[in-house]
Amino acid sequence: MDFILEARAVNKYFRNPVLFHVLKNISFGINEGEFVSIMGKSGCGKSTLLYILSTMDTDYEGDLFINKRKLTGLTGPELAHVRNEQIGFVFQFHYLLPEFSVLENVMLPARKLARKSPKQIRMDAMEKLDLLGIKDQALKKASMISGGQKQRVAIARALINDPKIIMGDEPTGNLDSKNSLNVFNIFKQLSIEQNLSLLVVTHDLDFARKTDRIIEMADGEIIS
Repeated sequence: MDFILEARAVNKYFRNPVLFHVLKNISFGINEGEFVSIMGKSGCGKSTLLYILSTMDTDYEGDLFINKRKLTGLTGPELAHVRNEQIGFVFQFHYLLPEFSVLENVMLPARKLARKSPKQIRMDAMEKLDLLGIKDQALKKASMISGGQKQRVAIARALINDPKIIMGDEPTGNLDSKNSLNVFNIFKQLSIEQNLSLLVVTHDLDFARKTDRIIEMADGEIIS
């Protein structure tokens, strides 16, 4: 089985103020098109794990692979390129640039990657906004749309470079139940129709139960 994302024997230590073993021998893989949630009490290490999986934190022991490519040991610029090309991020806070239009926000990662022409990037961004049902908001400033719409824009931005996997850190944490369900349905649709892999850290049990698999963590370990 070829995993899109795989962690092998990942260990993480905090060294200050005292030595603390945060993540203990974490090994698992995520298949293409699989929608996986990570659950566990606050402080169990799930956000720390997500930081490592997303290549933001390189201070760990063990090995990390995306699309069969080993990421452990790559340089900062190499990892930045992998992040921009292969991983889409959706956070609890949407981190949109308020003075930019919705369309400009979605286009940003593609401009940074610079793989396509400005015209193509604009077309792709409009296509993603259309997919998420907010094409009509494209020219509005990001500060002028609702919370639920902002999270959809954040998802469109995460999709712009056609990543292999979307990683979410509490992506419904700031949303009411109706908008949380909308976000779940969008993710589910992406996993089915575009065969996109998703890995989401969440406290929302209703959300997690509807995903393909729950990875449960406690005290830095995977317990189920």
